[in-house]
Amino acid sequence: MLLSLVVHTYSLRYWFPAVVMLGTAPAYVLSWGACRVLTAVLPSRLYRRMDDHLYNIYQSLVLFFFENYTGVEIVIYGDVPKMKENVVYLSNHQCTADWIIADMLAIRQEALGHVRYVLKDGLKWLPLYGWYFSQHGGVYVKRSAKFDENAMKKKLSSQTVLGTPMYLVIFPEGTRYNPELKKMISDSQAFATKEGLAALDHVLTPRMKASHVAIETMRDHLDAVYDITVVYEATLGKSSDRQPAPTMPGPSQKTLLSAQRERVMVTLGKRADVPESGEGAGHSTANSTIHPSVEAI
Repeated sequence: MLLSLVVHTYSLRYWFPAVVMLGTAPAYVLSWGACRVLTAVLPSRLYRRMDDHLYNIYQSLVLFFFENYTGVEIVIYGDVPKMKENVVYLSNHQCTADWIIADMLAIRQEALGHVRYVLKDGLKWLPLYGWYFSQHGGVYVKRSAKFDENAMKKKLSSQTVLGTPMYLVIFPEGTRYNPELKKMISDSQAFATKEGLAALDHVLTPRMKASHVAIETMRDHLDAVYDITVVYEATLGKSSDRQPAPTMPGPSQKTLLSAQRERVMVTLGKRADVPESGEGAGHSTANSTIHPSVEAI
């Protein structure tokens, strides 16, 4: 009886962080709303500073639970800059935890409050979070022909004019890579061949339009472009076949909040040079975002 209680309590501890994070979200939004009202008649720079500070507090709470309760071991390859920088952060995308990896690098530069995202348009309907991410400086984009380049330029330009610190996270693949979705992978490879790019096996072909617009629009505001590779050790498996990446709590049986210890390897390749403007910039960045350490699996 006692042993069963201990085992059950131990299993519940992995859900405690999720309950706390979701439970504090309404309080956070209310705090942000009060901040927004109080700063409505003050300079926009002051509001941005207070908003970044609030966001830093909330995301620090998220990271605390992620690093201390999940049992995940993070191994970072490459030198994380000590100084704050205005950057575009490009990374491969496999699971819902990828955005936390961006937070982990940002907090080591004391730039956690400056993290903003380029997100799929459908995510704006997420309760609380979807609306707030836009208010925090995030950009929602649609795919392919529906992509509104002018809207994205306007949103980013308005922030650069104010000198808003920028740690802009973009997942160029546009959706999560899943080795079980064979058709999605083959379609991605066909697109790469059509565009004269390398056909990739372990990441989807980057769709660089949003990245190109971000770099071009903020050229004079940026210090660097970060090329990030994230590898979840559990995806390697015992065979040569890739396995799906573990997720945060959800319907999947393979989650990061499980008793099995997970190792996540993060490679940071910093490009201090911002790609030149023009048609070649998008292809140049696409070719550099192949993530060779993933392809070597």
